[in-house]
Formats: sequence, structure tokens, C-alpha cells
Amino acid sequence: MIPANVLRTALLALALALPTAAAAREAAPMAADVAIEKRMVAISEELRCLVCQNESLAGSHADLAQDLRREIRKMIGEGKSDQEILDFMVARYGDFVRYRPPVKPTTWLLWGGPFLLLLAGIGGLIVFLRRRASEDKTPGLSDDERRRAEALLQRNDP
Repeated sequence: MIPANVLRTALLALALALPTAAAAREAAPMAADVAIEKRMVAISEELRCLVCQNESLAGSHADLAQDLRREIRKMIGEGKSDQEILDFMVARYGDFVRYRPPVKPTTWLLWGGPFLLLLAGIGGLIVFLRRRASEDKTPGLSDDERRRAEALLQRNDP
């Protein structure tokens, strides 16, 4: 007969292990050739996941990212160059798919936008500070007000 405390411990361990096993997923498919896999990872690091948008295609677990990695492996197997694969992805999804889009008239705002926002913020801060400095000046006392203030101060002295 198994002691009750051992049985409880075993059931607890099984209960804790079941959700982990249920959440386990199939390993991501890898190319049969290690060189192809390395090349696929290098190419997919240059591309943005269209679902996540803040992850590279190589690091994303989205279904679309897996499909695109599979497509890249297929194109590598067909003998396409890295540039041909990148051009195919850009033709299909636009410059947005690249982490470092080329500098051209359609992407100037993308490249220069942060600097323009920084300059606009600095300009706005300068205008605000100058306006605030000019408004902070308190008006001086007139001669009549100054005489009355001195009279009040002299009257209150002990």
C-alpha cells in the first residue's frame, strides 16, 4: 500500500505537469541543411514580422511568420540569392517589411521624421520658455504706491 502523503505528492506533481505538457508545441521546422537554415535566419532577421511588427521574422512565433520562413527556405532551395528573396518580400509587402528600408523619396519621412519631431519639440520649448520669461516680470510700483508702502512700513516699526 502507498502512503497517503506520497500519493498526494505524486498527484500534485502530475497536476502541475499537465498544463505544461498541454501547452507544448511542435518544434519549428528546420531545413535539412544547416547552411540553408543559417541563411534563412540571416535573411529573416532583416525582415519585420507583419503580425507583431516589433519583432523580426526570425524571432516571431506568429503563424504568418512561420509561413514566410517556410517560403524563404523554399526560395533558398530554388537557388535564389538573398537580394532576390528580399526584393520578392518587398514587392509583395512593401518597404515596411524591411527593418532598414532604403532611403528614397517615399521613405524620407520615415528616416527624417524623428529628427523633425525633435527639432519641433526643441523649437516649441524655446518659444514656451521665452514667453514664460517675459510674462514672469512683475510690474514695478508707481511713485505713489512706493510712498504709501514706506509709510506703512515706518508706522509698523516698533
